[in-house]
Amino acid sequence: MSTAPLKQRRNADVLIVGAGIIGAACAREFARQGLSVAVIEPGALGGGATAASMGHLLIVDDEAGGADAEFKLTQRSQQLWAEWLAQAPQHAEQAEHQRCGTLWIAADDEELALAERKQAWYQQQGLPAEMLDAAELARAEPLLRPGLSGALRVADDARVYPPKVVARWLEEARAEIIDGEVESFDGSSVRLRDGRQLWGAMTVLCAGLASQRWLPEGWLLPKKGHLAITQRGPQTVKHQLVELGYIKKAHVLDADTVSFNVQARPGGQLLIGSSRQLGAAACADRALDPLMLKQMLGLACDYLPALAEMSLLRCWTGVRPASCDGQPLIGAHPHLPRVWLACGHEGLGITTSLATAELLAELALGRPTTLDASAFTPTRFA
Repeated sequence: MSTAPLKQRRNADVLIVGAGIIGAACAREFARQGLSVAVIEPGALGGGATAASMGHLLIVDDEAGGADAEFKLTQRSQQLWAEWLAQAPQHAEQAEHQRCGTLWIAADDEELALAERKQAWYQQQGLPAEMLDAAELARAEPLLRPGLSGALRVADDARVYPPKVVARWLEEARAEIIDGEVESFDGSSVRLRDGRQLWGAMTVLCAGLASQRWLPEGWLLPKKGHLAITQRGPQTVKHQLVELGYIKKAHVLDADTVSFNVQARPGGQLLIGSSRQLGAAACADRALDPLMLKQMLGLACDYLPALAEMSLLRCWTGVRPASCDGQPLIGAHPHLPRVWLACGHEGLGITTSLATAELLAELALGRPTTLDASAFTPTRFA
């Protein structure tokens, strides 16, 4: 065993496993605290679930199935996103940030009542949200099909292009990028599959679904999703369009689901989602599922008939890493000393990335936390 002082063999103060949006946010936050960081990633930076996301920045409300802790995590992260975007004029351009707002669409009177409850909740939190009746919705988004009952507009919601955000945050962190696949770690060192050994004061595990390899069985669940994007054309959609049943479908654990979710991209493209497929077999196969894709596109065309006349440029899939209770894992690994977890965010990783990194750094460095961390602690499953 080497007797060399740790400072001579340390690669970085913090070894981060995974270069998705959460890993990049953690790298940036630890660097802001004066620590050196190295990020270990065998694939593309900002790949995996990050590249397969829609980049929707939103606050989760209680009607959408969000617990109070999840609401506070999304709200704090929105504040941090706003601060980062305001730090430099080029940040918004680099991130392809657009404050598009979200329209939560009500297809009938029952969903309209849900939208009204959501609006009341937003008002209680001091957040801007307004109801649109059927005529106002038609004027706001004329391509939507006739006969919809109305919508809730949340004007402050936004969207970004996550892979570009990852590149920028890793640059800000001055992170050393290490191309390699992790074989094992013990908190002070990480051994790669090719035999290399890296040393650090702590390890942060934020490798998405791959993090399950070092966790007790069943803590993380895969949820496969499909996305499609159209060819460029005239800019026809202004808001993020989401059916009111989206989040409830997102929390279904015993059936595959499709939801209407469409986002305008720069240059006139429309990004179309979304679907969720459960089970190891479905998620292990990253190929397109023709039936699921057909159902998703059919629902999108039902809400937005003009889509049927547009040409698709590309379709692809990704796998969301969900925790078994729907809340992310943020905190100390239950068994491995000096190993910290930031994973299991499912579809909210982009939104909650900055608050996750802030909370994890506070915990790891033994500082008072901005948010109550108890709802996210990994020991809740112990």
